Amino acid sequence: MEPILTVEELTKTYGGRGNHTAALRGLSFSVEPGEFVGIMGPSGSGKTTLLNCVSTIDVPSAGRITIDGVPLDRLKGKALARFRRERLGFIFQDCNLLDTLTGLENIALALTIGGAEPKMVERRAREAARLLGVEEVLGKFPYQMSGGQQQRVAAARAMVTRPALVLADEPTGALDSKSAGQLLEQLEELNRTAEATILMVTHDAFAASWCRRILFLRDGKLYRELSRADEDRQSFFREILAVVSRLGGEAEE
Repeated sequence: MEPILTVEELTKTYGGRGNHTAALRGLSFSVEPGEFVGIMGPSGSGKTTLLNCVSTIDVPSAGRITIDGVPLDRLKGKALARFRRERLGFIFQDCNLLDTLTGLENIALALTIGGAEPKMVERRAREAARLLGVEEVLGKFPYQMSGGQQQRVAAARAMVTRPALVLADEPTGALDSKSAGQLLEQLEELNRTAEATILMVTHDAFAASWCRRILFLRDGKLYRELSRADEDRQSFFREILAVVSRLGGEAEE
């Protein structure tokens, strides 16, 4: 089975001649279908730059990214916009729901924009809401929802197109611990039962402990990789903390 995501010798440099910064330095890894992978690293390690390149927000300076068998450098204009809309799902720290739309309408938005048949749109939106446990807020507007409910609606919106890859950027960063745990539990369930492939950037070891594999970045390169295997989440959490501590200590040397 081919990987859903392949990153090959990815390099991203900012600035001009004589004054440039390398955010990514020949980074390579792959993500298999149905994986839940976390990306961690200290500030300036390249986490955000990596996510921006994978999400097509930014263009690599060198290297190649392939998603669902499609090299991103071959996509331009409308083809790129369509690929991004249909094959990628996004969950941001700020849920970015539209205030004038209900939960159901926010979830359905990508399908509606794509011109899908109305009955199919509602069926898929309700299915995504069920998977994320937010059926009770489908008729509510964002201001009537808790922060955790808003973020789970945003996650349902990311899943409604059945994307090849879901990209989550610090999805628990604005949530309290209870709401964060609820969201992560739903994402883990989504990964396990719907085989959703998720790539999540986080600075939080607790959030990362819900993943099945963690890639640690340092100075734009892969520093370390941890796999959960058959470990319970608490044991994996302790392993993650140990690597984070080591990363922080080395960064101060």
